[in-house]
Amino acid sequence: MTPPLRFCVLGDSLAAGVGSSREDDTLGRRLTRRLRDAGHVVRLRNFGVPGARSADLDRQAGLALGEGVDLALIVIGANDLAGFVAPAIGARQLHDAVTRLVRAGARVIVVPAPDLGIVARVPGPYRQLVSAASGHYAQAQAEAAIRAGGAVATAGPELAARFAADPALFSADRFHPSSAGYAVIADGLAPHVLAAAQLAA
Repeated sequence: MTPPLRFCVLGDSLAAGVGSSREDDTLGRRLTRRLRDAGHVVRLRNFGVPGARSADLDRQAGLALGEGVDLALIVIGANDLAGFVAPAIGARQLHDAVTRLVRAGARVIVVPAPDLGIVARVPGPYRQLVSAASGHYAQAQAEAAIRAGGAVATAGPELAARFAADPALFSADRFHPSSAGYAVIADGLAPHVLAAAQLAA
C-alpha cells in the first residue's frame, strides 16, 4: 500500500482558518481535497496558531518533523507586519524553518505576507504605505524561502484586488477571510500544492 502524503500546514490565523464558518472550509482541508481528487492519499496535520509570527515557526516546524512531513505549507507574515518586525529578522526566521523542513526531505511552499493595505480597518491615507510595507516584507520572505530550498506561492495583486472589491470575501471581523475568501485563496494555491505533491510523492 502507498504510504500517505504527510501534509502539514504551519503559520498564523490564516493557516489555522480563522474566519471560516466550517473547518472543512479552511485552507488545509480545501487543499487536502484537491490532493485527494488528484489521486493522493493524504494525512493532514495543521500546526497553525492564531497570532503566530515567524519567530514561532521554529516550534511549529519541530512539531511537524516530530510527526513526519512530506509536504509543508507555511502561511506567515501578517502578524510580523502588524508587530513591526523588521523584514530581515522575519525573513531569517522563515529561512531557518524552511531549511529544517527541507533538510528532513519535505517539500515546502511558502505563502508570504498578504497586502494589509486592503484591510478595512486601515485608514485610507495609510493604505498605500501599508501596501508598500507588505510588499517589501513579502519580497524578503520570498527570497529567504527560495534560498532555503522552498517554493513560493505569491498571491499577487490580482488576489488583493478581488478581496478589496468584494467584502463577502472577508469574515465578520473584516480582517480574516470568510469561507468564500478561503475558497479563493485555495484556488490560487492549489496548482503550487499539486505540483509540489508530485515531487514529494
